Order: sequence, then structure tokens, then C-alpha cells
Amino acid sequence: MEYQYVIIGSGPTGLGAAYRLKELGITNFIILEREAYVGGLATSFVDEQGFLWDIGGHVQFSHYTYFDNLMIKALGNEGWLSHQRESWVWMRNRFVPYPFQNNIKYLPKEDMWKCLEGLIKLYKNPINGKPKNFREWIMATFGEGLADVFMIPYNFKVWAYPAEQMNAVWVGERVAVIDLQRVTENILFDKDDFSWGPNNTFQFPKHGGTGAIWKAVGDLVGLENVMLNADVQHVDPTTKKITMADGRTVGYQHLLSTMPLDQFTKKVDGFPAELIQKSQGLKHSSTNIIGVGLKGKPNPELAPKCWMYFPESNSPYYRITVFSNYSPYNVPDINQYWSLMSETSESSAKPVNRETLVADTVRALLEDGLIESEDQIVSKFLYSTDYGYPTPSVERDDILKAVLPALEPMDMYSRGRFGAWKYEVSNQDHSLMQGVEWANRVVLGVPELTLNFPDAANAMWGKK
Repeated sequence: MEYQYVIIGSGPTGLGAAYRLKELGITNFIILEREAYVGGLATSFVDEQGFLWDIGGHVQFSHYTYFDNLMIKALGNEGWLSHQRESWVWMRNRFVPYPFQNNIKYLPKEDMWKCLEGLIKLYKNPINGKPKNFREWIMATFGEGLADVFMIPYNFKVWAYPAEQMNAVWVGERVAVIDLQRVTENILFDKDDFSWGPNNTFQFPKHGGTGAIWKAVGDLVGLENVMLNADVQHVDPTTKKITMADGRTVGYQHLLSTMPLDQFTKKVDGFPAELIQKSQGLKHSSTNIIGVGLKGKPNPELAPKCWMYFPESNSPYYRITVFSNYSPYNVPDINQYWSLMSETSESSAKPVNRETLVADTVRALLEDGLIESEDQIVSKFLYSTDYGYPTPSVERDDILKAVLPALEPMDMYSRGRFGAWKYEVSNQDHSLMQGVEWANRVVLGVPELTLNFPDAANAMWGKK
């Protein structure tokens, strides 16, 4: 089969590209999807007990009117539930509101003073110059106290790499920076400070979890334009042929890949060996999702919360979502059941024993007071994906500058969460728009914004 446009992967980027092609009146395209379903990492599963789980704590907030309109088209106005974010940090046997750095008044006095003292020292002697890595950025932004108490241990649990191995380019709107006056005022006047960030309000599908969104977008694209169980093994840029594991072949004129860039370069025949080797230097972490279905109701302190962060070492997880709060239909019967979903990162720098992870998670849930007894548990779900988060490592940008442009003379493009490897533009909205903007570029000649100017794309939040 010969196609004008071939797209590898049916996650948000691939579906966004296909949707836009169809919107532009182009039908000569195909999506090749390795799995038996569309959605990629934005997929949902229902376990044997009837509890629904996402692959991570996905929530919907957007920087793009185009994305918002498509979400309404996908699920309708009535298909969404809106939420006010309530997120917390659990440490020192207490909940501290997020963002942590604005709410250190909740800490024991010794920790509070350590954080405040670090800020005062930083105010007196600011660290100038461009930080070489994320650790230097943390120290220059938050001071030694906040770094030691929260920022360094928490970020290691999230990223599974030491902060000095990460760059600071990605930070942008992802981390609330510090304001000494605001922090001091919060302490002296006992003020809470909850609302920072682009996801202080968010929405979630009423039925079917995050996967329902992308199933619906897949239907808009047309499943006749998706080839499932299509595991791409080789790409020949000379003959413009793609060969799959089962021997099927597909021809293309223009190719968009959304598979991990380090994997894709190894599949392209004749791609320069030094660039293949260079792409292997990209870092990523794996994600382990554990869902715990529970009978009864959450305790009153936990009941209103959306998600919680866990910087301390007693727990394997860095984040817990009260997933039954996102939609009552995430559990078999909201009057009888509720659910918690945990996320644990993993890498060569932070190995995880997956065989004991469920038991370790349950132990920590008990220690952290999130559940009262193992007798409450009626379901346990484990899903591990080797490619969970693209790490914004110190060497990342030099690798991307060399590898991504080298594909384009061969009419090949790599986009998306792992295709472009830019964490700062890898939310669902960013990912879809990378696909849409690729289609606009190859068909209309319109330059891509999200990939090339992440700060500008993120600045559109609140200005849609």
C-alpha cells in the first residue's frame, strides 16, 4: 500500500496529525499503531473488579483554543467534569498545601526556619549567572533550606535522576518560583496559598477515563485510517518503504514518527551511525502505575483531595491521585467504593523491584495514613511502561539539535512526547498540537510553534 502521509503511533500527536490532515481535506494517509488500541500512553484500562485506571495522573487543561474545541467535539459538553485542583504535599506526618514553597508555615518550626533562612541568605547573596543544571537552578531559586527539605528529594523521586543531570530549560510554568515577601506574609498572617499554576482548574472525562478522549478522536479520524498491531521494524528512506514485524510493508511520501526518538533512529536504514549513537544519549524514566480499589469511603481529610506529592523515602511513590474523585464512574459503585492511584518512577539511577512494588505501595499507604487496613482493598492493578517521561537532561538539547533536523531531508519527522523529547511541551494539549502543527507545516508551509518555541506556546495559557 502506498500513502501520501504515514504516521507511526496513535497517541495524541499521531491522532492530532491525522485529524488535521482530514480537516484539510486529505484522506491519503494511514496511522500505524503497534498496539491493538489507539491512545498510546493516554489510554485507560478497566480491571477485573471493574475499577478504571489511567496510565498516570492525566488531567485536562489547555493552552490552545484548537485543542479545547476538539475536546468538546470528541466528548461533547456533557462528557466532562470540571474540578478545582486540591493538591498537597505529605511530609513530616502532615499535609502541606501545594505549592509547597508558598506554604512552609505548615511545617514544624525547625523545618520552617531552615527554609526561610535559606531564602534570606539567598536574598542577601543572590546567585547570579545561568545555572548549568537543574540542581543549580533549585539552589539559586529556592535556597539551600527548601532544596534540602523538599525540592531535591522530591525531584529525584519524580525524575529518577539526580537534579545535576537535568537541565533547567524545561522549568517554565512547571515549577512555582519563590517570592520571599509572599512567603513571609503567609507565615505572619497565617495565609494559605493554593491557586498557582495552569492546572488550578482542570477537567476530566465523565466516563471512560483519559482513554475515552482518544478513542473518540480516533473515531473522528476514522478507524479505517488506522492499522492496528502494526509494529514498525525498518524504515528505508531510499525506497520510502516501512516494514513491519509481520512482514507487511507500507510506502510513504511523508513520514511522521511519534515513537521514542532513540528507538526510531535505529530503525532507519542508512541513518548516520554517529547520530544513532548520539540519540542513545537521551535519558528517560519508566513509570509504574499501581491502582488500589477500596471499599467504603476515604477519610474526611483525604476525601476532597485531587492528588498528593510524597518527597519522603518511606514510600516508593512520588504522587498519589484520589482517582475516584476525578469521576464517580472510575469505580464500580461510588456509594460503595473509592480508589487511589500511585505513580513510581524508575531508571538506571533509581531501580525499582517491580515484584515487590505492589506490597511496598500498600505498606506505604498504611504508613502514610491514606488507608486504614488492607481489609479495605478489593482490587490491585499494576501497569509498567518503560517509556514514561522524557528526561530533560543536560545533554538533551544538543542531541535534539543534531538528530531532529537530520531526519527532515529524508521527508521524515519525529514529534510528540518521546518523538521530540521535550518534556516542557508534552502534555496532552501540547502533544496533539505538535501533530496538528506538523500537518500545517507539511501541507500549508506554516512554521511549527510548539516544538520550536515552547516558552511562547506555554505563555498562551490564560490568553487563549
